[in-house]
Amino acid sequence: MAKHNELGKKGEEEAAAFLQKKNYLILERNYRFLKAEIDIIAQKEDTLVAVEVKTRSTSEFGNPQDFVKPKKIKLMLKAFDHYINTNDLDVEARFDIIAIVKNKLGTRIEHLENAFLYF
Repeated sequence: MAKHNELGKKGEEEAAAFLQKKNYLILERNYRFLKAEIDIIAQKEDTLVAVEVKTRSTSEFGNPQDFVKPKKIKLMLKAFDHYINTNDLDVEARFDIIAIVKNKLGTRIEHLENAFLYF
């Protein structure tokens, strides 16, 4: 378990650095609301982005993004909604997934914008 968490933490750090390179401003990391958690909340221009980071050591069992389940999406939506309302933000909002496969062959980062629609 500890090894998995370590991989996840490293993945989140790499995802944050990746977004910053693409001119995103990181506003929150591991934002929690009730039972929900959003790995990264970032902003680029007028768009607020909730980012789910999925890190795996292999893509053998499917792509990391395939592990984001409907229940998780619902929870993220609640947390994101709470964040937007609490901060009284008037912005476009979207959900992205950053899928990272990290192993001895190196690191592959895939950024999926608008990974799921919620309206």
